[in-house]
Amino acid sequence: MSAADRFADALYGLGWSTVKKLPEPVAVRLGRTIADAAWKRRGKGVRRLEANYARVVPGASPERLAELSRAGMRSYLRYWMESFRLPAWSAERVRTGFDPKGLHHLTEGLDSGRGVVLALPHLANWDLAGAWVTTELETPFTTVAERLKPESLYDRFVAYREGLGMEVLPHSGGAAFGTLARRLRDGGLVCLVADRDLSASGVEVDFFGERARMPAGPALLAQQTGALLLPVTLWYDDSPVMRGRVHPPIEVPASGTRAEKTSVMTQALADAFATGIAAHPEDWHMLQRLWLADLDPAKGPS
Repeated sequence: MSAADRFADALYGLGWSTVKKLPEPVAVRLGRTIADAAWKRRGKGVRRLEANYARVVPGASPERLAELSRAGMRSYLRYWMESFRLPAWSAERVRTGFDPKGLHHLTEGLDSGRGVVLALPHLANWDLAGAWVTTELETPFTTVAERLKPESLYDRFVAYREGLGMEVLPHSGGAAFGTLARRLRDGGLVCLVADRDLSASGVEVDFFGERARMPAGPALLAQQTGALLLPVTLWYDDSPVMRGRVHPPIEVPASGTRAEKTSVMTQALADAFATGIAAHPEDWHMLQRLWLADLDPAKGPS
């Protein structure tokens, strides 16, 4: 393990061991202080965040983009402070920490026994939403996680999410899709963060007027298993409660090839994501390149 990998692992370990013991107001202030310091340094992530916001808010002045990126970093650090503390939250704190609208789309889908795929962008805190589902709805679900380096850091993330009641599968390795399909055929719930393609072989979509790639998995799973496909968007306000919306289901087109159906459904997902991101751009934590025009074909997403 390299020195950089050891440092990253130690830093996250410190967060989960120390931040979760802090009183919540102290953790909130700490997160904001770290966010503001990172924003002032204007590193690669902050500059990329601003460039992404420039697509989401066309015509925004440099001053407006700077305001958005500062708010975006504060939102991003709120996500991390909450995530470090989630394992120590009581069941009641989890239940009262999230207020979703359109929940009937999810509960009716689960009651039907056909299985449900929830697809989310990197908005607000998807881990908190997941913890709420396992706690308030008492519904376990399966998700996938990108393999991080070092391996010990990936193991920390898996243990963290499993501790919140999630079944976590590795993104790489090829076996995840089959396991997800089995869970759905059994009437289960699958949750996938799906606004950034990690394989460089995803589906091209129009996203805020430019071409981007998003993963085909959610649409393919819905087609193959008959599961309901539901977009979900999340956001923060000035309260300690995260807000969210479960959007109406994306139906499988009645005609067309599998590839054509997947394209139509993934575009519908992208449109739902864009609605939520445009309404709350500062809560979209996309500090990486996303649009095809920004990607180096030799390197893929970065």
